Amino acid sequence: MNEADIKDIIVRKMRPGDLKEVLAIEKVSFPTPWSENMFLEELYSPICYDFVATSDGEVVGYIDFLTVLDEIHLQNIAVREDRKRRKIASKLLGEMFRISSEKGINWCSLEVRKSNYAAITIYKKFGFVISGTKSCYYSDTREDALIMRAAIGKTVLTPISHLS
Repeated sequence: MNEADIKDIIVRKMRPGDLKEVLAIEKVSFPTPWSENMFLEELYSPICYDFVATSDGEVVGYIDFLTVLDEIHLQNIAVREDRKRRKIASKLLGEMFRISSEKGINWCSLEVRKSNYAAITIYKKFGFVISGTKSCYYSDTREDALIMRAAIGKTVLTPISHLS
């Protein structure tokens, strides 16, 4: 797949039948992967949104986010290892922002491992800035999480200088 093939990526709502492929991506993407039941709870929650990116019918990435009042919180995003660095995550994030705008939501937040430079770079391209940290947030390594926020629309956030 080259960059021109990003047009062939289809983003659609996740279905229970996608979970086998989603779980395979999840297990290689995260040290403490979500379980099938966790994904099922998200799929049937009225405040959660779950989408997959597909190529030739295969799931190559997914995103999970929820709405809380006037904010979207990105909970989970991953791309299949052999499809990384091909703008699939950007396409999934674009869908999240599209839905946010449709619903009149003004903010998006997330937590990311401090060491996950690739994800932080993508988030910054989408206008996320570091707004704080959660010390020892990840139970497996006690690594800190960076809290990132993005304004949806015209508001611009200023990063906290000592964290940037």
